Order: sequence, then structure tokens, then C-alpha cells
Amino acid sequence: MTPRDASEPNGSRWSDLDRPPLNITALRRGLVRQGGLWSEVDVVQRTGSTNSDLVARAAKGEVAEGAVLVAEEQTAGRGRLDRQWTAPPRSGLFFSVLLTPSEVPVARWGWLPLLTGVAVATGLSRAAGVDTALKWPNDLLVTVGGAERKAGGILAERAGDGGVVIGVGVNVSLKDDELPVPTAGSLGLAGAVSTDRDPLLRGALRSLEDWYGKWRAADGDAGVCGLHEAYAAGCATLGRVVRAELPGDRAVVGEAVAVDGDGRLVLATAEGVQEPVGAGDIVHLRPA
Repeated sequence: MTPRDASEPNGSRWSDLDRPPLNITALRRGLVRQGGLWSEVDVVQRTGSTNSDLVARAAKGEVAEGAVLVAEEQTAGRGRLDRQWTAPPRSGLFFSVLLTPSEVPVARWGWLPLLTGVAVATGLSRAAGVDTALKWPNDLLVTVGGAERKAGGILAERAGDGGVVIGVGVNVSLKDDELPVPTAGSLGLAGAVSTDRDPLLRGALRSLEDWYGKWRAADGDAGVCGLHEAYAAGCATLGRVVRAELPGDRAVVGEAVAVDGDGRLVLATAEGVQEPVGAGDIVHLRPA
């Protein structure tokens, strides 16, 4: 029998056998390798926000590119527009990574959240056997009972002058009565073949390493590396009539017709105007 460990929730790492802890030794062995992107992988039992923690560590020069910080539980996780992201301990994947694409023009760094969306959606689809889609700019969607639901999100933050910390939160094993809102979902509710978080995390990070390598080799050109095409193919927002809630309490309604070369969503309005949206909250209204 494993001794009690006060650092574990409820004093025991076996407090919830349906949600075992991540295996840090296996994760490091599977992800950290010579010549690879991931330089270190740390797992903490509980923290406010992995993004905040990694940004602070990067500012102090304590971590290099490829640092990965994973939490078994986040108490102050944040999504876009400072929305809270909470879930029971060990029920999801909550992690942040530090990227420093110094050779890529800063003007192209806006593609990094979209790149992460493509990578995570691809990696999780393979590992969990679940169809995933992306809601512009960076929500991960799954289908539960025929309805489109949000199962994950991505948040990017600048870390000093030369880096970006990208945080990912994905609901893995949440049940109906644990969902924060009725429109949320999880991989388990979407019929995942497995909710074992170790292979899911490895799959997401390996896919992110692959896409980031392609994008960086193309000097951040999303068209050249295939990212633009891949994002458009997996984006459930395109072809939909949506409402874009923009900064300054302005809203635009139109059909999402394209993602442009800068990663902006292009809306065709009823007035015949094509308006690119670079920031804002998108609400899917109905199919086009």
C-alpha cells in the first residue's frame, strides 16, 4: 500500500481511482529528448494558474523554451476575457508551455493560439478517438448527444520580450453533473475510447511540437507550412452565421466566410461588407 502523502488531494493519491494522478516519470521519458522541443516537464498537484506560474518563472529566467507546467487541479484558471476555468481535481488536462520563436517575425505570432488549437485538436482526436472541431479563435468543441459543446480552450500570454506562454485546458472525464455550464462538454461525454490523461497529454504535446516545428521552419508563414489550410478545415465557425462581440461594446453579425492570412475571422455582413475580426467573442447563431 502506498503511504499517505499530504501533498495529494484528500491525503491519498488513490482518493479517486477513476482519476489516477499523472505519471510524471513516464511523461518525462516520453516527451523530453535530445533535440526535441520539450526541455522539462513539471507536474504540480494544485495551483491557481499554470499560465501565471510559467509567465512568472520565465520572467525570472528560471525556464527555457519548451518548459511544460501541468497541474492536477487549477483553482484560478483563466480563459479568454478573464473567464474562470474550474474543474474537479484530475478531471482534465491543465497545462502551459513556453515558446520563444525569436526567428519568426512578431507580426506572425498571432498564429500561435490557432496553431495550438490545431495541434491539440489533432492530438486529442487521435488519442481519444473523438471528433473535435475548433471555434474561432481557440475553443475546442466536441459533440455530445448531437449538440456542439465546448470541451477546452487556449489562452496565450506574452512572457517578457521574447516569449509566449500558451495555456491549454481540456475537460477529460467530467460527468454531466460536474459541468460548469450546460453548454460545456468533455471528452468522456463525447464517447472517448479512453480518458487516461497520460497518453492524451503526450498526444497533444507531440502534435504541438510537430506543428510548431513546421511553422517555425516556414518563418511563421501559416500558408507555407499548411497551418492556414488545416485551421480552416477544422474550424466549425466557418460557414456559420455568427455574432462577433467586439471591444468597445460593438457587435457585428454576419457569415464567417474565411480566416485571413493574419488569422483574423472575416465576416460577410448583410450590408455587403467583409469585416475582419482580430479580437472578440464569437457566438454561433445558426448554420449559414
